[in-house]
Amino acid sequence: MKDRNFDGIAERFSRNIYGTTKGQLRQAILWQDLDPLLATFGDKPLRILDAGGGAGQMAIRMAERGHHVTLCDLSAEMIALAKQAADEKGVSHNMHFVQCPVQDIAQHLESPVDLILCHAVLEWVGDPQTVLQALWSALRADGALSLMFYNANGLLMHNMVVTNFDYVALGMPKTRKRKLSPDYPRDPQQVYRWLEEAGWKITGKTGVRVFHDYLREKHKQHERYEQLLALETRYCREEPWVSLGRYIHVTARKPQVDTRTNDE
Repeated sequence: MKDRNFDGIAERFSRNIYGTTKGQLRQAILWQDLDPLLATFGDKPLRILDAGGGAGQMAIRMAERGHHVTLCDLSAEMIALAKQAADEKGVSHNMHFVQCPVQDIAQHLESPVDLILCHAVLEWVGDPQTVLQALWSALRADGALSLMFYNANGLLMHNMVVTNFDYVALGMPKTRKRKLSPDYPRDPQQVYRWLEEAGWKITGKTGVRVFHDYLREKHKQHERYEQLLALETRYCREEPWVSLGRYIHVTARKPQVDTRTNDE
């Protein structure tokens, strides 16, 4: 199983994610979680890693707040888009760009970071546990992880709502035609187990787009966006809605003392 590289479709991918109400809502909900998480560190500038950071939307916003951000991505085109956007925003002095797989990022860091952002990465890699281990190694003790992944439950729900019954019955196989559709949708319970087994302490779970993608009248995603955002905000941190989000955002801490046991 190969990890996905977005060279060749980087601009199209970025437009598809951030140029729609899907992207607006995703950003809004993420920042509702990230603002209080950042507050736990106090006012000091943080060392942040945006792992698989793509075109840099999150990293640039962090840099605008005065944090020092390292953005890594496998795609040279994504790195180029991120550099251009950082230059345009005037925050390049607060950013460092590395073209590499997330799994290799530790060798490019001078020291462990305070906060790691890893958004929409696990669903594109063949060995997600290796990625999580790399993130663990790159984070300082008592550092925080912001992890967002594409939810297999949400994919199933979406296909049922649009009556793709045959496709669901086949197990929802990935087809070559769906280039922008994630390769490996993740079972949330499995992701939670991976995190806990690796030593992470989960501090929060949020569904991202728990209603938006299921609306039958798609034009209302735009026309009634503010009302939709208010309702998403109201329900997205409660079950069963968390588990039905198209994405799930998990926040976690690396303990100050490694309490994992070695049973090998």
